[in-house]
Amino acid sequence: MAMLPPAALPAAAVVAQDPAQMLPAREQMAFTLGFHIILVPFGVAFTFLMLIANARGLRRGDAEALLLARRWSQVAAVLFAVGAVSGTVLSFELGLLWPRLMGTYGAAYGIPFAVEGLFFFLEAIFVAIYVYGWRRMRPWPHFWTGVPVVLSGIGGTLSVVAANAWMNQPGGFTLHDGRVTQVRPLAVVFNRAFWYEAIHMLLAAYMVAGFIIAGVYAAGILRGRRDDYHRLGLVIPLTVAALTTPLQIFVGDVAAREVYHYEPAKFAAIEALARSGTHVPEVLGGYYADGQVHWGIDIPSGASILSGYKPSTRITGLEAIPAAVRPSDRLVTVVHLAFDVMVGIGFALLALSAWYALGWWRRHDLPRSRWFLRATTVSGILAVVALEAGWVVTEVGRQPWTVVGYLLTRDAVTTSGNLWLFFAATLVLYVAVGAATFYVLRLLPRRWRAGGNAGSADVPYGPSRAHDDVIQEQS
Repeated sequence: MAMLPPAALPAAAVVAQDPAQMLPAREQMAFTLGFHIILVPFGVAFTFLMLIANARGLRRGDAEALLLARRWSQVAAVLFAVGAVSGTVLSFELGLLWPRLMGTYGAAYGIPFAVEGLFFFLEAIFVAIYVYGWRRMRPWPHFWTGVPVVLSGIGGTLSVVAANAWMNQPGGFTLHDGRVTQVRPLAVVFNRAFWYEAIHMLLAAYMVAGFIIAGVYAAGILRGRRDDYHRLGLVIPLTVAALTTPLQIFVGDVAAREVYHYEPAKFAAIEALARSGTHVPEVLGGYYADGQVHWGIDIPSGASILSGYKPSTRITGLEAIPAAVRPSDRLVTVVHLAFDVMVGIGFALLALSAWYALGWWRRHDLPRSRWFLRATTVSGILAVVALEAGWVVTEVGRQPWTVVGYLLTRDAVTTSGNLWLFFAATLVLYVAVGAATFYVLRLLPRRWRAGGNAGSADVPYGPSRAHDDVIQEQS
């Protein structure tokens, strides 16, 4: 099990100090990425929920489903626009905050982002067509214009994940005299960490979007809106989220085992393991300091069994990491607790999914308990917390590296300018964008309610027209 890729450890690593710009650069990157990552599930998975409602409305002549699809498309368009703004800021930050990353490794690292740009423009085009097409296109051709929105959202997300996976397990290039040569694009994109990170992120997107949207309609039902519109608005996203959750638990287990094999330093931080050994316990909670976990709960041999299916599995500890690139106790604690939060919430959402499945199996209907609705209402918030925690694990767990084995974070950061001012300006921009987004999303339901109750009056193309179109096509 190699500790580092075959790149020489920087000679100055032991004595070099972090530049003053590194803290504000990392804080800004964490803030902007944390903001943007919440929007990703809506571009990837929310549009899929929209198409499910659209298809149901056309196939079953369901006016409520068509109404949901049209309203969800309006929300998706707003969030896509906001995601475009926050994503653009992130792309500028890569060059401004981390010039050596892009200057030295851009020939390889930039490939996934070039692909992502193509998917972004494709998604923008079809989002506009789909939203504009209501009332202007025949029903089924309009539906099919939404399919590229979903596919391009998936493609864009996979491209960005490919870039992140490459930073964790770089490959597909040769480093000669400090310059990247012989770049192999497919090897860059489909690096060793790509598949488990990509599938893990896609499933997370469907969970987050599903539980958030289900939570909105569960809250409406708790307020007494027990019509078919709100019931369908809860059933569609919750069904997708409930089906996705057990798959995510399985993929997460596979991903953790891959990290154990190929990212031993990150895995040691996840387990907060000071010394290498066998029969390593799984430690829940606690904080890491002075080579041990304080206030944690031990499950005997748990980490070894989960890693290699037997208690005798040996796990590399933090003492095996060269001192120059060993994560600090504070970073280890952050990674360890973030992993626990992610996994804990994942199993809580699995329990909610099982509750929903059991109720549907018994009555072919939602569970009638108000506690179920309350749990569903908060599930979206918990899913977002788990998503953020997962990104903390992969990003903080990589420290002190930007490109593992090749480029330390302190060597990648810019060394000029007052980044705190840049961070402050970015913070003001994001607060303004966030407030405007919240205001617009609050206006949409008011506008819908002002237009009347959920019903066929606001349906873009009614079931009868859809039926007529089918008859015309058949004739």
